[in-house]
Amino acid sequence: MSPRPPGAELADAWTGRFGDEVSTEETFGGLAVGVAPELWVDALTFARDELACGFFDWLTGVDELEEGFAVVVHVYSLERRHHLLVRTRVTKRAPVLATATGVYRGAAWHERETSEMFGILFEGHPNLVPLLLPDGFEGHPLRKDFVLAARVAKPWPGAKEPGESGHGAPSRRRVRPPGVPEGWGPHA
Repeated sequence: MSPRPPGAELADAWTGRFGDEVSTEETFGGLAVGVAPELWVDALTFARDELACGFFDWLTGVDELEEGFAVVVHVYSLERRHHLLVRTRVTKRAPVLATATGVYRGAAWHERETSEMFGILFEGHPNLVPLLLPDGFEGHPLRKDFVLAARVAKPWPGAKEPGESGHGAPSRRRVRPPGVPEGWGPHA
């Protein structure tokens, strides 16, 4: 009989509590658990209380294009020495998720940053105000559809194409920087 993988007991605990409403996947060094947005707070509470994951490490978002935004939390059990990733997905049309601050107070700063960078609203957050960007900043810079205006406003530094340095060789046709839509910016 072969030994069970290290995360098998954790996976059993999740399916024992949530049944088919969660997905589990072995990852390097731990277990990743996918939950529906409506189970988000219950899943984090289960991780903290039943699986001894009292150490909150980080929370972030991932732009998954048409699929929406993934919100991922990494927690750790100091007692049992296991890592756990808990993730969910919200739609781009309505990126709203319950706050994790009632379970892990350390999530407050991370949710503020994720809200600012991706535009995800964390319902019930005690102080969801901008954290990093200057006043009046428009948009969410970590979304994949965010246009990097600096690439349009000034040339990319350094000669990358023949002729860009102004030394002899003919210049190639100018190419739009990655992520900049047709006809956007001062050269339009």
